[in-house]
Amino acid sequence: MRIIHKLLLALILTAPSLIGRAGGESSALADSAYTHEHYAEAAVIYRQLVDSMGESAQLYFNLGNCYFRQDSLARAILYYERARLLDPSDDDIRFNLEMARAKTVDKVVPASEMFFVSLYRQLVLSMSIQGWAVLAVAMFMLALLALAVYFFAPLLWAKKTGFTVAILAFLVCIFANVAAVRQRHQIEHRTGAVIMAPSAVVKSTPSASGTDLFILHEGTHVEIVDDSMKEWVEVHMTDGKQGWLPRRELEVI
Repeated sequence: MRIIHKLLLALILTAPSLIGRAGGESSALADSAYTHEHYAEAAVIYRQLVDSMGESAQLYFNLGNCYFRQDSLARAILYYERARLLDPSDDDIRFNLEMARAKTVDKVVPASEMFFVSLYRQLVLSMSIQGWAVLAVAMFMLALLALAVYFFAPLLWAKKTGFTVAILAFLVCIFANVAAVRQRHQIEHRTGAVIMAPSAVVKSTPSASGTDLFILHEGTHVEIVDDSMKEWVEVHMTDGKQGWLPRRELEVI
């Protein structure tokens, strides 16, 4: 029994490294397939890696590239959107997503919003969750150091400087935590979706007999505002338009 126990323990200890090694080999195989323009094969391997290793901005970005090369616009945008959700600060992801969006039929012009709302959204998306977490810890440590200077420095100017730096560092720390929580909420409660059908008729009611409001085409981004029905979802556009779509015609980011 002791020998069996030792064997099981050894297997448990080596399993993570085996998984990591297998993941690395699969990733290299997918990268090689992509380099040799075998995009469909590479996409299959990248999807398997997502299933086995979990979500990754890099894997989703690679999947987006595979589908973009195959002229599968909706799929490319879907995976670019998923990559951007996990790492909104990545310039390559943002560039490729915009390049793919430029090929879509629907050119949606967002409704105007208050300047501070746009600024807040841009700041939140300027770093990933990990980036905001690191900044929050760094600012908290800086605030503690500045408070130490404020309490123990013998000079008045040093005390004033320490107090000012502590206040600013605490404010940045609070905002970094808010931004990280906001991004985490967006990942855990996803409302964004991409139209997957070549064309989708938006209805006034969740019924095939509802009035046709407008038509959306593949690759268009929508926000789901009502997900309570089994076969229909209510969607909202950034230009203010709203209506109902069959669930099968879109996929959640």
